[in-house]
Amino acid sequence: MIERLAILGVGLIGGSLARALRGADAVGEVVGCGRSLPNLERAVELGVIDRFTQSPGDAVAGADMVFVAVPLGAMKGVFSAIRDRLEPGAVVTDGGSVKGSVVADALSAFEAVPPRLVPGHPIAGTECSGVEASFAELYENRRVILTPLPETDPDALARVTAMWETCGAEVTRMSVAHHDEVLAATSHLPHMLAFGLVDALARMRENDEIFRYAAGGFRDFTRIASSSPVMWRDICLANREALSAMLARFGIEMTDLAESIRRADGDRLLEIFERAKAARDRYVDSAR
Repeated sequence: MIERLAILGVGLIGGSLARALRGADAVGEVVGCGRSLPNLERAVELGVIDRFTQSPGDAVAGADMVFVAVPLGAMKGVFSAIRDRLEPGAVVTDGGSVKGSVVADALSAFEAVPPRLVPGHPIAGTECSGVEASFAELYENRRVILTPLPETDPDALARVTAMWETCGAEVTRMSVAHHDEVLAATSHLPHMLAFGLVDALARMRENDEIFRYAAGGFRDFTRIASSSPVMWRDICLANREALSAMLARFGIEMTDLAESIRRADGDRLLEIFERAKAARDRYVDSAR
């Protein structure tokens, strides 16, 4: 049971966590914090949080669990603001999608990584944002990756694990570096492809006609290009080494594909498509 949960960043991710814990009767009071006053007021109206403040330090006072769900670019500032206001036994975790930058920001703000900080990343979300987009079922049968450090308190790790499992998530652990490499390939790269494709088409002279005749496949593939530009700018900067390497590797693959098409190499194209289909089908089957 979490007696008082402080959520710093009451949007899709933080709001859904609060809703899920409330639905499971696993939390007492929920205190929200954020920059948008209308969003915080709406969160109270929806019953997602009990009260709010726009001061991170005030929000964490008396909390036994703190969830930081702000953009990566704001992490260091939030850590600095809460450093001297945390309860001695409070557990701090986060939802940032680049763990290397989160750990670096914590090290800078706290001067040493706190033992009761448990870096984490729920692999869930939609292209929508704000507390209005949150829902209790967001984490059901989804993965949450925790990246504990050598100094991480085992009790804090157990508490964060139990919190996410209460929300219906499957919790896994991996190193910080491995997490950032995996997410560069499976999450960050697809977002770059969606943003890049839509931007390229939007800058073509015939873009009105192109978008008018776009079919379902285009909408499905580019849905994530409706995600927050600020959030994805921060992710790119925070995970630039792993992501730039993945983009370079993908560029080589696209060059090979383009050359196969130019040469009318049907055998090569069929090989690529069949291999991709088999891999995608295996992924879908294992995800069911």
